[in-house]
Amino acid sequence: MNQAVQQMINGLTLGAVYGLIAIGYTMVYGIIGMINFAHGDIYMVSAFIAVTCFTLLAGGGVTSVLASMIVTLVVTIALTSAFGWTVERVGYRPLRGSSRLAPLISSIGISIFLQNMVQLTQGARVKSIQPLINGGVELFSHEGMRGPYMSYTQVLIIAVTVVLMGAFTLFINRTSFGRQQRACEQDRRMMQFLGYDVDRIISLTFMIGAALAAVAGVLVTLYYGVIDFSIGFEAGIKAFTAAVLGGIGSLPGAMLGGIVIGMIESFWSAYLSPEYKDVATFVILIIVLMFRPSGLLGRPEVEKV
Repeated sequence: MNQAVQQMINGLTLGAVYGLIAIGYTMVYGIIGMINFAHGDIYMVSAFIAVTCFTLLAGGGVTSVLASMIVTLVVTIALTSAFGWTVERVGYRPLRGSSRLAPLISSIGISIFLQNMVQLTQGARVKSIQPLINGGVELFSHEGMRGPYMSYTQVLIIAVTVVLMGAFTLFINRTSFGRQQRACEQDRRMMQFLGYDVDRIISLTFMIGAALAAVAGVLVTLYYGVIDFSIGFEAGIKAFTAAVLGGIGSLPGAMLGGIVIGMIESFWSAYLSPEYKDVATFVILIIVLMFRPSGLLGRPEVEKV
């Protein structure tokens, strides 16, 4: 029982990170109907920015963990959002009127460029930081028997994800910009006829997705303390899978898909062979799509005529 609860905690933590990254995929797809395959490497860049910022603050004598985290989060979100804007401006906007294959190839090219840029500037070796948040709590421990352990970093990741998901849902449903995003999703051309700046809406959407990836990058840096230039590929594939599993275009679906994948990986690694956890994830994805092609929470796509 204790081990099952422990794996559930680990799966929720991992799934929360995948969900934050997956929202970026599903937002871009919802508005322009294309997948941004450079999004995983945007997350990787944010992790390197976070490590650099944490290192500089520690070297500058900043001893407050809270101050260090806040400054790092603000800097990482700002710089990563700029990368997100650049990806849209360089890789998508000039090709928006071309075939759907051209932006896809462009995003893959940007992904390779970002990987090589980080490898050349930061080196191929792993980067690490000292643990900033230590300790945790034992759950259900009694009479000398140790229960499942939940670190404070895991508590932070889950809490931040829940708060962001709630705030982001309200932002999309209640604000003027959220309504503009949903209108663009339904009919971009009509939005242009009505005088709205569609280019601005799409650019801000890329920036918001990159900002959420930046939060994930900071949280993963705190959680693992070790990163390298290749983490973006694996995380990007898992987050894209989460978006498809939950229903591409659905924000709650992206988070649900991330949690499902995190749970599968955690339980499969604990009870079966960890070498095949990725195989299990994609097998589950195939099974779900066989019976529900739109994903767990996705809506069937209606073609306009």
